[in-house]
Amino acid sequence: MISRKQFGTMPDGKAIFAYTMTNTSGASVKIMEYGGIIIDIYVPDKNGDFADVTCGYETLEDYIKGDQNQGALIGRYGNRIGKGKFTLNGKEIQLNLNDGNNHLHGGPTGFGTRVWASECEECEGYDKLTLTLHSPDGDENYPGNLDVTVVYTFNEENELTIDYTATTDKDTLCNLTNHAYFNLAGFNGGDICNHKIMIDADRYTETDSELIPTGNLPSVEGTKFDLRKPTMLTEYYDDNFCVNGEGFRQIVDVVDTVSGRGMKVYTDLPGVQLYTGGFMGGDILYKRGVKSQPHHAFCLETQCWPDSPNHENFTNTVLRAGETYRTTTKYSFYFV
Repeated sequence: MISRKQFGTMPDGKAIFAYTMTNTSGASVKIMEYGGIIIDIYVPDKNGDFADVTCGYETLEDYIKGDQNQGALIGRYGNRIGKGKFTLNGKEIQLNLNDGNNHLHGGPTGFGTRVWASECEECEGYDKLTLTLHSPDGDENYPGNLDVTVVYTFNEENELTIDYTATTDKDTLCNLTNHAYFNLAGFNGGDICNHKIMIDADRYTETDSELIPTGNLPSVEGTKFDLRKPTMLTEYYDDNFCVNGEGFRQIVDVVDTVSGRGMKVYTDLPGVQLYTGGFMGGDILYKRGVKSQPHHAFCLETQCWPDSPNHENFTNTVLRAGETYRTTTKYSFYFV
């Protein structure tokens, strides 16, 4: 079942609607047109008790003034581009800077700040929400008109799947992702130190003091980045893991050892950014007045590797005119 309800009003008076996809077990996902943001994800624990396992805000106004990309669709380029510069077809392009000296998550007015057009559909065994966005030539200084479609589906197996497609009329960059903040104990369940994580990655992208890749791809062996076996999530991370394998496959498994809620991540992409809330905290209040704290949640942003346009040995993020960008990520919730 999928329902539609107004969530708030933009400063220009435009009504913003949120869609809730609910399966027969009572698990649900709520997503809104502003930013394509995932607002809530309710799933059961080992005792059958439901909790909302994604952080977020109470009102549209809070999302608009927030600065953490809570639950948002990210584009045109997920993660960082060093100094906001890259060369494409022999021309240097300077993007807008919004992370010190660097460009992050598509710039100050990235896709997570846009109003997406929406359509919903109830299908056999799953619900579907389709969001579309036109990004004009020169948007945040990226070349080319980019037309993006993102399809969220939620099924009877408590699987949230995100299908991304995009086309352009001029060569450009495209590296889309979602920036949901997860806490499988519940967004109000304290820190994530009781979570145990496994990431199938033999290497990671080494970064400098500004979190820009150096170009080196060290082995995880003997470091805190070796998460190939289940490991308690007590360290801080804001790092890209070069996940093993090709095609659509499972790359992550994470479990809250107290509630028994688990989440597996599947993707066809070559990387995933693990962020564990090192920049969280301060005066930020989430839903129901819950105060943000360091290590409050984790993000698993499936992606091509950060700063790829500036490293010949990294994954390709150039979308050519006439080609179609396609990728799929699935978050599969379960309990043990």
